[in-house]
Amino acid sequence: MTYRELYMPIKSTSRFDLESRYQAIIDNAVDGIITIDDRGIIESVNPSAIKMFGYASTELIGQNIKILMPEPDRGNHDKYIGTYHETGKGKIIGKGREVIGKRKNGTMFPFLLSISEVILENKKIFTGIIHDISELREVKEALAKERDLSELKSRFVTMASHEFRTPLSTILSSVSLISRYNDPKDEDKRLKHVNRIKSSVNNLTSILNDFLSLSRLEEGMVLNDPIEFSIQELLYEVVDEMNSILKEGQVISISKENEIQKVFLDKNLVRNIMINLVSNAIKYSGEGQEIRIQTAATEQVLSITIIDEGIGIPEEDQSYLFSRFFRAHNATNIPGTGLGLNIVKKYLDLLRGRIEFTSKQSQGTTFIVQIPF
Repeated sequence: MTYRELYMPIKSTSRFDLESRYQAIIDNAVDGIITIDDRGIIESVNPSAIKMFGYASTELIGQNIKILMPEPDRGNHDKYIGTYHETGKGKIIGKGREVIGKRKNGTMFPFLLSISEVILENKKIFTGIIHDISELREVKEALAKERDLSELKSRFVTMASHEFRTPLSTILSSVSLISRYNDPKDEDKRLKHVNRIKSSVNNLTSILNDFLSLSRLEEGMVLNDPIEFSIQELLYEVVDEMNSILKEGQVISISKENEIQKVFLDKNLVRNIMINLVSNAIKYSGEGQEIRIQTAATEQVLSITIIDEGIGIPEEDQSYLFSRFFRAHNATNIPGTGLGLNIVKKYLDLLRGRIEFTSKQSQGTTFIVQIPF
């Protein structure tokens, strides 16, 4: 059909031809077009709308339009129509807005909806034009994710340039001094600087691990891959690893409320959660203080509790604790990235678990992790 044919003067076109032309326009429209009566009953639906929602036209015509809506709109739609008939005021009549549609298979998709009221000789109908924005939404989400990753990398570079400076300077200084201690009597001095180097390397490794873990999480590269394993054996492995970073006089004690044989979880995720929380307890506790780990299992829920006697978390900082890059104001002089607890929370989301904590400044902190298995 040519432009001239489409818009030729009406007087030279029969009523039948005119109706056929309009029907062809509706049938070939890219957007979905649905008409309903004043009770919300579907009277017509074009092929694009049929394709969007996954129904046959015979399955829709005669049905209430709310069949295409998820809750709460589905339950409220009749009230919307009633209010419009009473007041003449509609939320979206003559306007456009973004809404969510429900396909026949139960999946949801976003679209832009424009509704107009049409007065015919003997009745009133409403026409809805539906523009699917699923792809546009995906592009926006991808761009937002890309911006987040770019911001993450930018902030890491800024943070790393600051955090790396101190341990690298310590390593350089200690290496330089060790070379001067050649006398056997200087063994204690050499050992002191070796320990300083080890501590600095641990700090650098922790910073890099935090960033790499968060980057992989943000890019969707970390998956939940459960296997059966002994939680007690894993716990002792973690404690054995953490013993190497204990401060002078610190001890880690383990207790279990009941015997846990096996759990079916992602072992690496659980291990990383435990390492992060226990290393935090060590880092924010002083020399000679105890870190306690308690485990329990009830109704297929694994509970891990880590208790320390450290510096605690100020009350005004507690609501931000799981935010990316957040450091409590009493911890700014202690090496760290502010990423650890954010990563723990993301790991627990993958495991469908949750984390709670209680803390008092200068008295210590208790973290409770619960994971269904």
